[in-house]
Amino acid sequence: MTYLVRDKIFAIGDDYWIDDEHGRHAFLVDGKALRLRDTLELKDPSGYVLVTLRQKLLGLRDAMTIERDGAALATIRRKRLSLLRNHYRVTLADGTGLDVSGRILDREFAVEYEGELLAHISRRWLTPRDTYGVDVVREDADAALLIAVAVCVIRMAEKEREEG
Repeated sequence: MTYLVRDKIFAIGDDYWIDDEHGRHAFLVDGKALRLRDTLELKDPSGYVLVTLRQKLLGLRDAMTIERDGAALATIRRKRLSLLRNHYRVTLADGTGLDVSGRILDREFAVEYEGELLAHISRRWLTPRDTYGVDVVREDADAALLIAVAVCVIRMAEKEREEG
């Protein structure tokens, strides 16, 4: 299933929808929360909060956390940086991890678990330039988590570019 995500998600002050490939509302992004608490909520169509994204402000290395039901679900940190590809490590609450690599700023990257592709992020097949697709490859994958991971790594890569 492919989900269409508006770029610059953190710059938007209003709520908006992430639609699936059939044009149906799949997730609601609560953009107002960011301005108040430096958080962003991803909700299901009925308004239930699925995950909360938070930027860690303290620490030696920039990190973002994804929470579910008030508990940490994942922490995202930059793994290494090369000229052409960015690499991020997503450490899940159970100790396992996801690897994110590709051209983050170009919106061309993949999320993998132990070498298996879970999601491919791309704007190549989309006409609107302010949108990118999150193609969740496995049916049993947590789409909300994968969308949150994509949003976090893009935000972190953009912040690194601004500071660097």
